Amino acid sequence: MALHFIEILKAIFLGVVEGITEWLPISSTGHMLLVDKFITLNMSEAFKEMFFVVIQLGAILAVVVIFWKKMFPFRFRDNTLPIIKKDTLSLWFKVVVACIPGAIITIFFDDYIEAHFHTPMVIAAALIFYGIAFIVIEIWNNKRVPTTQKLDDITYRVAFLIGLFQVLSIIPGTSRSGATIIGALLIGVSRVAAAEFTFFLAVPVMFGLSTIKILKFGFSFTSEELLILGIGMAVAFAVSVLVIKFLMGYIKKHDFKAFGWYRIALGILVILITIIL
Repeated sequence: MALHFIEILKAIFLGVVEGITEWLPISSTGHMLLVDKFITLNMSEAFKEMFFVVIQLGAILAVVVIFWKKMFPFRFRDNTLPIIKKDTLSLWFKVVVACIPGAIITIFFDDYIEAHFHTPMVIAAALIFYGIAFIVIEIWNNKRVPTTQKLDDITYRVAFLIGLFQVLSIIPGTSRSGATIIGALLIGVSRVAAAEFTFFLAVPVMFGLSTIKILKFGFSFTSEELLILGIGMAVAFAVSVLVIKFLMGYIKKHDFKAFGWYRIALGILVILITIIL
């Protein structure tokens, strides 16, 4: 019973970490892998590999709940047939276009990346590199006016280019949201529109990755595995709701440089811990 309770506490903590880091551009996968070095779930390696991806579904559901009116492409009036919201439907087609590069790379290289790049030093290098990138890009952006101010202004070309940047997030420590936001800022998308498009893009990406991981793991869950996964997802959902609302309010008044400095500091800390241990 004591061991069981400890595993539940670990799942709650991992859910909190996931909920915070999934939407802030500081790499949720990187944080989860690092936390696992110190707070390890007493589960099989196959389950943990699946858990670290599928737990993100809780975070994704938070986006769906918060942005439901923007994401749902239909409007109902009385008992008539649903009315298609053309702008929303068009946006989803752009999301599909943005998903294509990442889907191709993931299908062919996901197993190789997991086998060779899920190490503390790789994570640290990615944290530092993209931390510097955030700072440099934001300093450069101070002299520019975004050419794409609103989410609806994103074109198919811009969506595809953002999708190319998302490919970078296959390296742990990069951050899926961080890669897409950096790409969007470079292209000339405003911070708010970049963040909102990242939220849209996360939905099919994470549902797709989770499906792949669950199929790879199989459906033979033990009761304890289901409990741990359910708790982790529920906590990630609750924390994500708060973090998303914070982020959307924060970027209306601030840039992303603070996250860049955090990434650099964390990357250096990871290197020092790796050398000492």
